Amino acid sequence: MEDASISLKQLFQQEFAKMVAVISNQFGLQHIEMAEDIVSETFLTAAESWSFKGIPQNPVAWLYTVAKQKTLSHFRRNKILEQKVLPHIKSSQQHYEEAILDFSPVNIKDSQLQMMFAVCNPAIASEAQIGLALRILCGFGIDEIAEAFFSNKETINKRLFRAKEKLRTENIRMELPPAHEIAQRIDTVLHIVYLLFSEGYYSKTQNEVLRKDLCLEAMRLALMLIEYDKTNLPKTNALLALMCFHASRFDARLRDDDTLVLYEEQDETLWDKELINRGKYYMLKATEGNEITSYHLEARIAYWHCVKKDSPEKWADIFHTYNRLLEVNYSPGVAMSRIYALYKLEGYEAAIAAAQALEPDNSLFYFLLLGELYRHEDKGKAILYLDKALQLAKTPPERAEIKRKIDTIQSQQ
Repeated sequence: MEDASISLKQLFQQEFAKMVAVISNQFGLQHIEMAEDIVSETFLTAAESWSFKGIPQNPVAWLYTVAKQKTLSHFRRNKILEQKVLPHIKSSQQHYEEAILDFSPVNIKDSQLQMMFAVCNPAIASEAQIGLALRILCGFGIDEIAEAFFSNKETINKRLFRAKEKLRTENIRMELPPAHEIAQRIDTVLHIVYLLFSEGYYSKTQNEVLRKDLCLEAMRLALMLIEYDKTNLPKTNALLALMCFHASRFDARLRDDDTLVLYEEQDETLWDKELINRGKYYMLKATEGNEITSYHLEARIAYWHCVKKDSPEKWADIFHTYNRLLEVNYSPGVAMSRIYALYKLEGYEAAIAAAQALEPDNSLFYFLLLGELYRHEDKGKAILYLDKALQLAKTPPERAEIKRKIDTIQSQQ
């Protein structure tokens, strides 16, 4: 049963969102919670059945068949099938049991694409969109979402309940918006995908598997957008390029003892060359338009971080790209990253001067940056800043790396 449990967990991650999307697409978003319940019951039935009979030869087809049976049974009991669904299907002379739930790859992809735009509807609060995306688009459990947000199940359940209520009260439909609305709403969709990836890549959770899964799910959603011609835009390709470049270095970021590996110390042989090449391909596709978005600029910076060797050309380009990024999308984090690029390009004195011109920012990255800069000039002040960073660090790998930095500087005093 151990092997079955592992397989079932993987299948849940892969199939839950697909099945919920198809059921919701057929019966409407007002029944989304019932769709989740039906799919959850399907997996519960699988766990009970497979523990005795073993995993079927085609487990996905087994799940789809049982989900279809449970869906038909539920909606028949509630008379929704006869009153609202069958009249439409019968009028088109289709065999209704086949037409009601179509789990073909094409319909699954269409349903998930429509679900993506429904979840990213502006009527839903932005804070709830990402949680709903994790649950409905990516198939994450409530426990996993709570861990990702450093929250608890009760809070997450309340947030998701409010978001689903909005789907109902605003009568949000599962359909692809017309072309002019897609152009208006694609930025929200891309932003949610970007946040999903960032939550994984920069996550504070100690669950290494969860962090990788978040990134992979964000990349899957971006690829789905690229495979649909109306959302296969240069900025969509730029976002996927950015994620490919970052994900290529995922396995090099942690040592075997779970301590962080700084970029300069990463083993280049652990970088995923195939993902880097994919990133180059999507970055090339991103140049086909006239619009330059923050995704384009971040992808360019991420590309340079897949070139291990330092050079004046590399850091000059990164520095100037950060300048452009600040104009497009200012944030304190980007401003500090620009100072680090300046440090690599012109040295610590120029970087310290630029850092002193910034508004004080009581963030982890701010104190880490100052600690790195001042270790060349004032080791006592560097340790002071690193101690402040240590107090803000939330994960063991972060704390271990900062302690290592402090120990190194103290040994040089």
